[in-house]
Amino acid sequence: MSRSLIIGLYLTAFFITLAAVSLVWTPYDIQSLDIPNKLHRPDGTHLLGTDHFGRDILSMIMMGARTSIAVAVVAVGIGMALGVPLGLLAAARRGSLLDEIIMRGNDLVFAFPSLVIAILITAVFGASAVNAIIAIGIFNVPVFARLTRGAALPLWERDFILAARVCGKSAFRISCEHILPNITNLMIVQGTIQFSLGILAEAALSYIGLGAQPPTASWGRMLADAQTLVSIAPHTALIPGFAIVLTVLGLNLLGDGLRDWLDPRIRVVRT
Repeated sequence: MSRSLIIGLYLTAFFITLAAVSLVWTPYDIQSLDIPNKLHRPDGTHLLGTDHFGRDILSMIMMGARTSIAVAVVAVGIGMALGVPLGLLAAARRGSLLDEIIMRGNDLVFAFPSLVIAILITAVFGASAVNAIIAIGIFNVPVFARLTRGAALPLWERDFILAARVCGKSAFRISCEHILPNITNLMIVQGTIQFSLGILAEAALSYIGLGAQPPTASWGRMLADAQTLVSIAPHTALIPGFAIVLTVLGLNLLGDGLRDWLDPRIRVVRT
């Protein structure tokens, strides 16, 4: 395995472990305020210090990891569940009116960034983590639809697909049995990339108040709360910032390593 894949696996596994452990244990209760001990620097009692309410930052980071990962996983899952079938359908009906409708619909969604979609959704339904998931998920749909269609179109010209058509297999069956297995590696790699973008999007939405709402912990909200405290308590901003950077870095390295490992052409070149 490549070095980037190993580093990416370790970083990603570390934050997933933090999120999993937070389901059953955190050093302190993040909903209990300790105003006399606010803005304490990291020490033996609070390993990463405390915030402006006296809450333990390590506990907040653990709970924030759970929020960010959960939002990103569900949002990417929505994008894949809707985008991949649409891409397969568009490739199977290439050049048809249905293909044109699907791709122009993707262009329409691409015209509105996830942040704008989130603003529209929250203006109607209110700010929440669920609405952030919906906004990020909607933005992921055209990403996977375009990628799937682009990867599937060349396969429809291959001899083994022609043989399957001669055998009388329907376009739906060919897409499921022959096209999809041949592009799964590409979907996995893109999924890790979108996962990292989902974490960034969740942090951005929470930073401007459109994501997870208190008392739910979020790295983006931690940054928003710490923006006026950088000069007197820099750890309140640096720690969640580093958490976001390391998580996204780990996922990007993981995606790059998976691409190298799963693509036989790259393996051949490197050997």
